[in-house]
Amino acid sequence: MIRTPILRLAALGALAVCSWFSGPVLAAPAQSGPILGLQSWTCRNMDFDQVVAFAVKHGITHLQLIGKHMDPKAPREETLRKKAILDAKGLRAYTFGVNGTSMNKEENRKLFEFAKLAGISLIIVEPKNQAEWDNLEQLVKEYDIRLGIHNHGTGTVYGDPETVKKILASRDRRIGVCLDVGWITAAGFDAAKVFREYGDRVFDMHLKDKVVQTAADGKKTAVDTEIGKGSANYAGLFAEIRKSKWSGVMAIETDSKAFAEDPNRLVSEAKQFFAASAARK
Repeated sequence: MIRTPILRLAALGALAVCSWFSGPVLAAPAQSGPILGLQSWTCRNMDFDQVVAFAVKHGITHLQLIGKHMDPKAPREETLRKKAILDAKGLRAYTFGVNGTSMNKEENRKLFEFAKLAGISLIIVEPKNQAEWDNLEQLVKEYDIRLGIHNHGTGTVYGDPETVKKILASRDRRIGVCLDVGWITAAGFDAAKVFREYGDRVFDMHLKDKVVQTAADGKKTAVDTEIGKGSANYAGLFAEIRKSKWSGVMAIETDSKAFAEDPNRLVSEAKQFFAASAARK
């Protein structure tokens, strides 16, 4: 009659010990390596609700939203409504852009106020006038929200990585890069080399691929392809990512009108390419 409660107490003690140990043992590991995301420019023919459904369908949780899908100038209530929808679906608007900026600091402030309201810590920009960096840097310091410089192709303000490096060297370290792999490749640069030279200032990437086609008149045009089938040095880039243990988001994006009409195949294939490339040792 005495042994039964003793055994029960022993069992309860064992359970308590197991429960005490189960916390750290079963805790989810920290994120290691790049995260796959979606730049909603890829879904520019869809509305916000359709983009949400598309992301859920493809199992992509990290979204970089353009103004059509989440407008920084929208009323506060609209932003909170959309954020609630994203939260309910297990999605995260981790950044937004590419955003226009100006010499008007108070206009630029709206981007930071929007980011603060939406819980976003990174804003993607491509200021046409480099004099804008003075007021943008002031806002970065005031709000403690990062900026990522996006690049387009040859002849654009940030098409040459040397231009970007000069800004990074003279500005707050919360000002970094949104490296568009497709456009850096089309401009004639090796994405892996550029990534390495930017060091820890690469905050975000656009997972995109392009080839440069030359017409009979000698005119060159950058054309989007399926990701991994163009000229981008993705093998080298993923090798650099692994070496540096970079763990930012690589957001699937396309400039192709044809792919944007129905981005399902592009995104499905990009997911497979990303998974294989990220897993390669």
